[in-house]
Amino acid sequence: MSSKPKIAIVDDDVSLRSKIASALRSHFEVLEGKNYEDAYKLLQESELDVLLLAMPIGSGGVKECVHLLDRLTSGNIDTLVIVLSSDETKSTALKVIDAGSYDYFIKPIDTDVLRHLLERAVEKLHIQRENRILREEITRKNSLGDLIGATDAMRHVFDSIKRMARASTNVIIRGESGVGKELVARALHEESPRRNRSFISVNCAALPEGLIEAELFGYERGAFTGAVATKEGRIELAHQGTLFLDEIATLTPPLQSKLLRVLEDRSLTRLGGKKSMKVDFRLVSATNEDLEEMVRQGTFREDLYYRIHVVPIFVPSLRERVEDIPVLAQYFASVYCAANGFPLKQIDDEAMSALKRYAWPGNVRELENALQRLVIMTDGDVITLKDLPADMSQSGPRHSRNGFRIPASGIHLDKEIEAFEKRWLQEALEHAKQNKTEASHLLGVDRNRMNYLCRKYNL
Repeated sequence: MSSKPKIAIVDDDVSLRSKIASALRSHFEVLEGKNYEDAYKLLQESELDVLLLAMPIGSGGVKECVHLLDRLTSGNIDTLVIVLSSDETKSTALKVIDAGSYDYFIKPIDTDVLRHLLERAVEKLHIQRENRILREEITRKNSLGDLIGATDAMRHVFDSIKRMARASTNVIIRGESGVGKELVARALHEESPRRNRSFISVNCAALPEGLIEAELFGYERGAFTGAVATKEGRIELAHQGTLFLDEIATLTPPLQSKLLRVLEDRSLTRLGGKKSMKVDFRLVSATNEDLEEMVRQGTFREDLYYRIHVVPIFVPSLRERVEDIPVLAQYFASVYCAANGFPLKQIDDEAMSALKRYAWPGNVRELENALQRLVIMTDGDVITLKDLPADMSQSGPRHSRNGFRIPASGIHLDKEIEAFEKRWLQEALEHAKQNKTEASHLLGVDRNRMNYLCRKYNL
């Protein structure tokens, strides 16, 4: 079997086709075709790297070329297409490039220039394939939807999603900002019987207070100044699908009351409307706030709390699943290398150790942003310790001069860390007279993590 890159030339000009094939055969395995049906057959059957596709002059040729490129995209064929044409108009070239062509090459053909273009195209394609294979391997082993993780903590989340996806029960997702709560909500939807219906996501904190009621419940024409036409609300759009309310704790008390009525009656009335309509949706909500404390303070309705808090899913912070960092980091590196057309960049052991030591206050979102910057800013194919920002690279190990001593017999690190964590937790609770909110402030953690730690150590 030939190890050369495989290309095909499709042109009804036999002499030109033969000339190009002869010039390229020393570097490529070359196949030939005379028309667009030949082209599509070659694309489907021959595992091509690059297709050289001649385009007839005129609007008919452009339409035919664009149609083939559309078929290529819809068929999930990753072959790169270089269009050969005598049409030098910029608008034609732009139409073809926008349709998905890798390049637009003007006749007459300079075979040396064409060969260099093909070599670059093949290099780019191989990079894309390598990155895609890595991403697929990572996600196949360690993912559910777009959620990635191999630790026990994340496998527990995956198990909860799979169990709850089959039910229609309301679910609330708890966790710090940046842990991937919306990804959990989407996975719940995609695994559910409602997967073929709408997934409507609303960030309650991102919408201005004056607009959120209209966005959620919709409105009739003339309901208020500026309501020039009837508009369906997000709840209505989620009919037979899933409604995801992120940052639900930011809803005002009046909106909490209206949402509660919708959940109780499974019906709503648009603003300015008189007719009530039935709605069938699965509610998934999320928050990083201490809802229990908000209920005690009277800022969140207790009856709504019990409506939405039927089944909670706790998403751990990144620092609570450190062993997922290498998997996530390499995945994000592959994504952003592919997006920027770079060869796959590896992360060396020293840099990876620093990433694992860093606290990641922004969780997975911060890790993704960091890898995006590193991919773009790092020269070469390996990300090293010196490439990391100072706050990450300097999160180094503690040395013996800082008071740590390892006995000759060694230690069990996980048990030592847990014992250390439990002692601080007990100290904070004692100091706060068992008030978990006050203890969480003393420890500098949010209430969700405080609850998690108390459950972990049965405190």
